[in-house]
Amino acid sequence: MNAMKSIACIVLIGLLSVTACRDEKKTEDPLISSAGMEIVPKDLKWSERMMRSEMERFPDPSLLDFRTKPKWSYTPGLVLSACSKVFEKTNHQAYYDYIYAYADNMIDSTGSIKTYKLSNQNLDMIKSGDVLLFLYPKTKEKRFLKAMETLDEQMKSQPTTSDGGYWHKKIYPYQMWLDGLYMAEPFHTRYARDYIEDSLEKQKIYDDVVLQFDLIQKHSRDEQTGLLYHGWDESKEQRWANKETGNSQHFWSRGMGWYGMAMVDVLDFLPENHPGRERIILYLNQYAEAITKVQDQSGLWWQVLDQGNREGNYLEATGSSMFTYTFAKGVRKGYLPEHYLEVAEKAYKAIINTLISVEDNGLVNLNQCCAVAGLGGDPYRDGSFEYYIGESIRANDPKGTGPFILASLELDR
Repeated sequence: MNAMKSIACIVLIGLLSVTACRDEKKTEDPLISSAGMEIVPKDLKWSERMMRSEMERFPDPSLLDFRTKPKWSYTPGLVLSACSKVFEKTNHQAYYDYIYAYADNMIDSTGSIKTYKLSNQNLDMIKSGDVLLFLYPKTKEKRFLKAMETLDEQMKSQPTTSDGGYWHKKIYPYQMWLDGLYMAEPFHTRYARDYIEDSLEKQKIYDDVVLQFDLIQKHSRDEQTGLLYHGWDESKEQRWANKETGNSQHFWSRGMGWYGMAMVDVLDFLPENHPGRERIILYLNQYAEAITKVQDQSGLWWQVLDQGNREGNYLEATGSSMFTYTFAKGVRKGYLPEHYLEVAEKAYKAIINTLISVEDNGLVNLNQCCAVAGLGGDPYRDGSFEYYIGESIRANDPKGTGPFILASLELDR
């Protein structure tokens, strides 16, 4: 009996030691602050402060964008792409684990993507493929590769306009939106570069990607201002579409923001010798000139870009963050002249000073974000000025926090 008691004591001591080690390890987690009640340390750079704030707001990354149920959508892809850049900068495991948790939840053991339907032919659904492009080389989990192949299959079957422009969604026939270029083309270009072995097939994808930029420039760019309209309807049947041009009525800040980010990100993966590369850089320079002309003296940009003095318009956070990222990255990569860095710096300073608020516990908020905007649908969105300024405004929309993190990394603040 004494022998049994001795063994029991030894086992108990062992278990206590393991528990103590686990507890001790927890205190070493680099994302746990040593500042008591401060959830997000204020001595970190803004990229980490915002990323940690997002993780605090949305412990489950599949619920990013204030969801109540997990959904495969573009907003997690946007924030988690930014998170992957923070991870690469810091090497903190918690960031990697947060990214992995989304893919682990949304991709089942067979590689099927939960809540996704290829038959919807929705370009928005391609964006979260960036998460898989980040994870698969590290994990080699076949389910992630299978999911990427599914997204590639969607791109192969995506319906197009008569000249080859991808419809934004099957339910929006004959329509190209600025949003779609960011949702699909960076993924498609990188996937072709890294996973398509047939050289002719790879070249075709590159050519199709460049064609999307050529067509959006051809159909949506306003020659007078250099700005691009949010949407173009080839059929000219939509109530929001100009009956002569097919364009929507206004220049929407975030629509232009999506387009700028699409250009600087696609150039990361498009081969140096591709003939379309110089055209995209030309488009980016034209874009930068036009966007700078409508920058408010505060450094920010208006929800409806060219109507800053119109009653009801407001300085908007998501577009402003996207433009800041686009300019800063464009200069760093050598696509844009150096003076555009000053534009980015001015914008970033204005975001920090006027749109960022910090709670007592260190949690960072990005305010004055347009929650959502689109064209058509039910209820019908008519693309009027009143529509764009009438959509809800909220704090910490992921379409703003993600680009803010990316801009913060570019400017290393």
